[in-house]
Amino acid sequence: MKKLHACTILFGLLFCAILKGYSQQPPTGKTTNDAWHIVADNIDPANYHGITVANGMIGLVSSPEPMKVKDVVLNGAYDNYGRGRVSNILKGFNFMNMNLDVDGKRIGRADISDYKQVLDMHHAQLTTSYDVGDKITVSHTLMALRHLPYSALSIIEITAKKDVTISPMAVIETPEILQDVHNLYAEIDRPHVLIPLLTSVGKSPSGKYTVAASSCFIFEEPHGSEPDLIHEDWDYNMHLLKFSKKLKAGVTYKFAIVGTLISSAHTIDAHNEAERLTIFAALERTERLLKRHNEAWDKLWASDITIEGDVDATRDVHAAMYHLYSFGREGTALSLSPMGLSGLGYNGHVFWDTELWMYPPMLLLHPEIAKSFLEFRYQLLDEAKQNAFSHGYQGAMYPWESTTTGQEETPVWALTGPFQHHITGCVGWAAWQYYLVTKDKTWLRDRGWPILKEVADFWASRVERNGPGKYDIINVIGANEWEENIDNNAFTNGMAKTALGYAIDAAKELGLTPNPDWALVAENIPILKFPDGTTRENATYNGQTIKQADVNLLAYPLKVITDPAQVKKDLDYYEPRMAKDGPAMGNAILTVSAARSGDADRAYGLWVNSYKPNEVPPFGVLAECAGGTNPYFATGAGGFLQATIMGFGGLDITPQGIVQLKTKLPKKWKSITITGIGVEKKTFVVK
Repeated sequence: MKKLHACTILFGLLFCAILKGYSQQPPTGKTTNDAWHIVADNIDPANYHGITVANGMIGLVSSPEPMKVKDVVLNGAYDNYGRGRVSNILKGFNFMNMNLDVDGKRIGRADISDYKQVLDMHHAQLTTSYDVGDKITVSHTLMALRHLPYSALSIIEITAKKDVTISPMAVIETPEILQDVHNLYAEIDRPHVLIPLLTSVGKSPSGKYTVAASSCFIFEEPHGSEPDLIHEDWDYNMHLLKFSKKLKAGVTYKFAIVGTLISSAHTIDAHNEAERLTIFAALERTERLLKRHNEAWDKLWASDITIEGDVDATRDVHAAMYHLYSFGREGTALSLSPMGLSGLGYNGHVFWDTELWMYPPMLLLHPEIAKSFLEFRYQLLDEAKQNAFSHGYQGAMYPWESTTTGQEETPVWALTGPFQHHITGCVGWAAWQYYLVTKDKTWLRDRGWPILKEVADFWASRVERNGPGKYDIINVIGANEWEENIDNNAFTNGMAKTALGYAIDAAKELGLTPNPDWALVAENIPILKFPDGTTRENATYNGQTIKQADVNLLAYPLKVITDPAQVKKDLDYYEPRMAKDGPAMGNAILTVSAARSGDADRAYGLWVNSYKPNEVPPFGVLAECAGGTNPYFATGAGGFLQATIMGFGGLDITPQGIVQLKTKLPKKWKSITITGIGVEKKTFVVK
């Protein structure tokens, strides 16, 4: 190879063969027979809400700019900065960004045409394509590798329309939050291969963690004939590795970039591990990386939902599943935040959104991933016990907003932190649901029972014992957060009764003697009524507009109210009182009650309203509320999937395992088929 001088540095590069045909493009639109691709071909940068490719550990959020990534989110790493004097999930190095010069000119939005981005949900790959005048056509495919939790891959094809010189660049950029950043370049030199590593290392805002990223080009050319590389270190906020290539008209040039992002929250030596993992991925070669990534996603999609007769609905369901699959991961002790790995919304904290909204569909579709969410709670049980102690209660009191510290992370100005106690019941509820689905008695003894016992002890100490039927729960915030510091909230009381009952069931299942006080408390917690028999949301509620469903959660998922007439009465009363600008979950939960009652038309209308008004351009990702702009709202996806699976699909978790209730489908649907359910991977069909 030729030597380059002045501000340039010569590097050789590893040869890696690229899978033949990897760049085949998905369909170019929402065709009538395609439920797997989301197409954005009318992109307005001023009204653009990115879609995320993620693998449960790193989330890469798309940008309207060619070859750019807007945000990179690193799961499991939190530090104190930003909103509310509490911890925030870390934004990592943008280690998969690229620049492209064509005939010496940097390419931006103004220089391109026929710009399109297509998400292949089946294999979690985002392909961006565009033309640069009459010179080149570009295809850029980005993925967070499913089998390598800290690594990502970009595959680039550039086709020359005329003789042209291209200069692609692999760029690592530093977000403002990272401190004491150092940019490095290293070569791993062997007789048969030379591996150049572009690396950045820095500290989290408080200095608590080291964060490191590394990337490497992968070329098709045999070793010794790769392009000459130039490393440019502009400042501590950016450095890059680039090469130039002359292309003849009609020639297509292919190469790839692999990279890794990790922190000392995940491994002791983040710097060296980032480089080791990048070397490993580079030596795996692109063909093998793609094969293993695709196989991992094929395994995930063995659990699927198909709506015959409505390809658009199937695509929308796939989109919700895709995001939950992307945000969760088997074999970890990490949970889900309301926005998943799509950004820094809600600081990346963990709420009841996991247990009550995202966890139930994941429990049915992939119990092994749902188990990770519960392990997060088990690992932090001691911290929850300390929280109860601090508030003068027994047992465990889980924080409303949690991170890996297990301490309360709600900003002080939000009253939900001290008062939204139903989260503790939700954790216990989720633990028993896992046992009902898996019948894993070892897990119940070692993990589930310790949680359920402490949750029951909390509620037994939380009630105020004012006589038979008056074991009141005073001064809380319920599911409807617009009603603060209320007494005897329907959902809170119903969840307390349920969690106490589940602790009793768990004790008996393990051959233990339950605390007799638990049954006494559960029997005497009141569920309030209006004079006409409608369930009253709380002691002072008188028909105000509500943020989201509260009372209706007693029918599903809690089953505190089972009489069909009562379920309908409560549905009729609270549906018109739901705020039009409330979060998506409310209509989803109403869908389940309507579908299970056999009112398919009403259920379908609620189902559509649970997500369609929340879609934002250009991919239709979900905002939290209708008209909102803070996607992706994974909580809403969880509610939408429950409406689909437990509503129209009729699936129900019972002491006998997963059963199917009788339901009716919307007129336009011929059938719904749900595959890969539970540990036995069963198939359920409704026609």
